[in-house]
Amino acid sequence: MNQLKILTIDDDPDILDVLELTLSEDYIVFQGSNGEEGLTLAKTHSPDLIITDYKMPVMDGRQFCRLIKKDILLQHTPIIMLTGKGEVRDKVGGLEAGADDYLVKPFEPNELLARIRMILRRTKRSLDANPLTRLPGNNSIMDELQYRIQSQKPFAVGYADLDKFKAYNDTYGFEKGDEIIKETARIVINATQEKGDRETFVGHIGGDDFVFICEDDIADAISQEIIKQFDAKAPLFYNEKDREKGYIVAKNRQGEQVKIGLLAISIGIVSSRKQEIKHIAQVAEIGAELKKYAKSIEGSSFVRDQRAE
Repeated sequence: MNQLKILTIDDDPDILDVLELTLSEDYIVFQGSNGEEGLTLAKTHSPDLIITDYKMPVMDGRQFCRLIKKDILLQHTPIIMLTGKGEVRDKVGGLEAGADDYLVKPFEPNELLARIRMILRRTKRSLDANPLTRLPGNNSIMDELQYRIQSQKPFAVGYADLDKFKAYNDTYGFEKGDEIIKETARIVINATQEKGDRETFVGHIGGDDFVFICEDDIADAISQEIIKQFDAKAPLFYNEKDREKGYIVAKNRQGEQVKIGLLAISIGIVSSRKQEIKHIAQVAEIGAELKKYAKSIEGSSFVRDQRAE
């Protein structure tokens, strides 16, 4: 695994030495003595996190933060501001300029390391989150799958996908389509909270594709609850006329006008109970196959992988 990079900026050589000693065991460290030098280093090395002093010559921490947050390639880089003891104005100024956190000098090295780990976790989740639902995205999903595979405990992965969503989007528009995706996210979360446990993970692959990862023995109950809640909610997204008819008229993939039923949800459950899951691609391949089969069934449904080694 590649080491993360941290840029430290301070005009006090002693502080830079302390930061080097504290961070170098776990991170690759670059150092600058003022904001201007730090800005050059940031653009050259693209650090994963920046620690900067507030009061520095040439360019202070506040100016530095503002320039970083204006740079489209660096604006998501988290910044920890170092301030003097009791200097409330510096803390406020740093946060207003875009710093994500601050630490008062002299600082406790273990506290600094804890703050760094927290901010890096938070930043990773934020950058990976789906912009529409704010659920964890593909990187987080892969990390969770890898963790489950390595744990060697039985687990299940539910791949959920909406049926007839394209026809709905074409008829009612993207804004209404986005509402359905957000409502589906709420339904999946509610179902996992009601039928799952604390370890149950929910992610948003993209579009109308969702995933939940849980203990194998609760996957069916979660799927049933998702279907129950979705089928109760889906008709409410149609106007009264279409709801009474039970279908809309829209173009199919061949461009023909046809009657298309109301939205449904299909779930394919990949289980490690009867077969050994060795890698993430194996899960995705089986999940795609199961979801395709579930979508061939009229209405909302879930299917479970029954194959054994």
